[in-house]
Amino acid sequence: MVKIKHLETTRIGRCGTVVVPARLGQRFGIEEGSPIIAEELEAGILLRPAVSLSLEMYSPDRKAQFLLSNAVDAADYRRAVREVRVMGLDPSRIPHRLPAGH
Repeated sequence: MVKIKHLETTRIGRCGTVVVPARLGQRFGIEEGSPIIAEELEAGILLRPAVSLSLEMYSPDRKAQFLLSNAVDAADYRRAVREVRVMGLDPSRIPHRLPAGH
């Protein structure tokens, strides 16, 4: 059983807009335009703040740089060079660090 700490009545606006009471919005960091999750439960609808993370997209050159720079030995570096060539790139044109002893 869920214990209710505070209960407020609110309303549904146009196009399904839910008006979150100001006190609750402030408490949970919800303001106009904040992303929220609407979760369907057996007892009703649960609204909760959503966290959005930005993703970094890597270019083929940057992926090749990771492959080449993270090689741990000569054999691993040779594999990375082959993989970069499969990607259609020239390993000698990619700025990277060579593994120790290479």
